[in-house]
Amino acid sequence: MAWMRVRLELARGPGFPQGSHRHGYEFVLPLLPDGRLDRHAYGMAPELCTVHRFWEGEGDFVGELVHLDGKWAFSYAPGTDDDEAIVHFTHHLYREDEYVTIREPGGTEHTFRIVRVTPAPGLSARQPA
Repeated sequence: MAWMRVRLELARGPGFPQGSHRHGYEFVLPLLPDGRLDRHAYGMAPELCTVHRFWEGEGDFVGELVHLDGKWAFSYAPGTDDDEAIVHFTHHLYREDEYVTIREPGGTEHTFRIVRVTPAPGLSARQPA
């Protein structure tokens, strides 16, 4: 298991025929050697799983990865009104050039490409207690 920083950038789609490096997320999560989420490590230190959302024209948001009622989401404020669901979160391989779909609170879905997966500074060697 290793704590990794993952960067997602908007994949090509309606309104963005080339995708966009100005729309995306960077987040930290513990990964198993095969690139899947280490749920045990997450459970031991969920506070380490932070997210930074950058979206040109809307400003940035900082929040956390949350697991509520069997669903995974990025959350930026208390409550669930602003949560952005991550579709099939536990089934993803978090490796470069894989894709992730995120659902906005209003239901709009966007697909993102994983452009970078690197050790999280200060966390990469941390082991769960």
